Amino acid sequence: MSYLKFDKTQLVNLEYSLHREVLRSNRGGSFCNTTIIGCNTRKYHGLLVSPVKYLENRRFVFLSSLDETVVQHNSEFNLGIHKYAGEVYEPKGHKYVVDFSTDTVVGTVYRVGGVQLCKESLLVDQKEQILLRYTLLDAHSPTKLRFRPFLAFRSMHALTHANHEANTYAISIKNGVSIQMYSGLPTLYMQFSKAVEFIPVPDWFYGIEYPKEQERGYEYSEDLFVPGYFEVDIKKDENIIFSASLREENPATFKRHFVTQLERRLPRSSYMHCLTNAAQQFIIRNDEDKTTEMIAGYPWFGVWGRDTFVALPGITLGIDDHKTCREVLNTMVSRMEGGLFPNMGSRQNPVFNSVDAPLWFFSAVQQYAEYTGKNAEVWKLYGETMKAILENFRNGSLPYSIRMHDNGLIYAGEDGKALTWMDVVVNGKAVTPRIGYPVEIQALWYNAVKFTLALAEEAGDRKFVNAWKDLPELIAGSFVAAFWDEEKGYLADVVNSENKDWSIRPNQVFAASLPYSMIDDEIKKSVLDVVNSQLVTPRGLRTLSPDDPNYKGIYGGAQEERDLAYHQGTVWPWLLEGFSAGWLRIHKKSGVAYINSLVHGFEEEMTQHGLGTISEVYNGDPPHQAKGAISQAWSVAALLQMFKMIEKYSA
Repeated sequence: MSYLKFDKTQLVNLEYSLHREVLRSNRGGSFCNTTIIGCNTRKYHGLLVSPVKYLENRRFVFLSSLDETVVQHNSEFNLGIHKYAGEVYEPKGHKYVVDFSTDTVVGTVYRVGGVQLCKESLLVDQKEQILLRYTLLDAHSPTKLRFRPFLAFRSMHALTHANHEANTYAISIKNGVSIQMYSGLPTLYMQFSKAVEFIPVPDWFYGIEYPKEQERGYEYSEDLFVPGYFEVDIKKDENIIFSASLREENPATFKRHFVTQLERRLPRSSYMHCLTNAAQQFIIRNDEDKTTEMIAGYPWFGVWGRDTFVALPGITLGIDDHKTCREVLNTMVSRMEGGLFPNMGSRQNPVFNSVDAPLWFFSAVQQYAEYTGKNAEVWKLYGETMKAILENFRNGSLPYSIRMHDNGLIYAGEDGKALTWMDVVVNGKAVTPRIGYPVEIQALWYNAVKFTLALAEEAGDRKFVNAWKDLPELIAGSFVAAFWDEEKGYLADVVNSENKDWSIRPNQVFAASLPYSMIDDEIKKSVLDVVNSQLVTPRGLRTLSPDDPNYKGIYGGAQEERDLAYHQGTVWPWLLEGFSAGWLRIHKKSGVAYINSLVHGFEEEMTQHGLGTISEVYNGDPPHQAKGAISQAWSVAALLQMFKMIEKYSA
């Protein structure tokens, strides 16, 4: 029986099935994403969404969907489904679905009268190609299949409409056709494993709607182009493979290639296998320039510096893949400029707007060193980078007023900028500006200095040690004096010359969880107890206490409404990693049961929102509904790290 299982009543119930999505990536930047019944509800949905390297690696939706029709005795049964205005779904192919599975690949079984048809899909590793395998499981009379491709050829962030600029002419190729709808974009090659007939009937399908975009306050209606349809006879027990690719393929290889790819897949047959599989999908390898990156989340995120360093240990070391961890670290180091890492943007136009990304880099390296036990190698690889970052923070050469003050603490921030992970800006104003000394920046800074000193001492770098050895004591003394309030029992979120922000936020957990900490165990316990009572939920940590007048418990609506709630109460799973690390450092084996209950509480999420993965955020208010991106790297990473912690403290 499938681990990620649904019954027929759930599948045909649109209220249920349209809110559950499947996503697969090819580890090269392409992905396939849709709902479990194949009805696209987002502009990001599509069977082949791929990056175009010469367009700054921006991803485009090429093949939006493929409608299949079963033809018997001149009767047609269309298995597709699209949403149109007025809550109209047409055709209603979901009513023929009798089974769905996604353990190894996404598979759907349809029953139409005496016909039973199985459809399986997979993305080919490191290629912009999707393969769909159709197997006729049962039929009592001659059967024909008809395939109608819906083409978008547009950025995944935009929508398209019928226009006269589109090239609507399909060119015949081996077992299929090719089409390049717009000059400047790649050609899409659609081919079958056997000869088919293509009937050119070029037409636009108007007004296809994406309800998830409507919910999010964006444009939600578009027109898709159908160049015609393919027809092919199929016999009982025969399988036919359809390929959509950005280069012409050899149809004779399709069946063998599908089986080979299938054998390499890790079945999502358990909770841990799901998390492992999800983790692997964030890693993007580029064979051309020999780089390895990490996508922050699907479907709309790209490569983010902060997210990379926060999530990398869990995504790689959490599944015992230290080689990939090193590859990503090396790629990111090659892109560092002046002590900062690109936090977002493209390779051609990077944006360096994160004060914490360089400091999370130290944490990632630290965990890599602990995992491998090769401190000398780590110092050789990253020592100069680590020293350069620290020097830039200390000498004040960074933008946005980022610098170490005489008290040893790191100041950061300017009006209209949001430099920490709470980074939303609405109408030119930061929602949580946090200008001054943010609490987690000080914790990360102290940990970075202490870790670098430890490696330098071991490597015999006396010059660095002598220049930095007195700083940790200054930082720790300044931090405790500025941030701790014994009566309140927790740490301030931000301190500056004008005031102290005593909002109860989760950022303080890092002062209690990082390997090198400025606070003693008594303070740590007090901080963690406050966080546990005010912020911990079954889906992560709230970003603000519900007792705060600024708390927003629901994340939804148009972008501005969502942005105003993003860090004002919305729950983030990734913060559980820091909380769990701190909790177990204090409670040790006696704390394992609690952390174990938190991590296993997420197992029910495997069949929600994004199947087999963990969402970006959840509502602050119960029942903590999943929101945001359906699969987020640091959410998955946190759970994998929590499993490692449980294993360590249970021994």
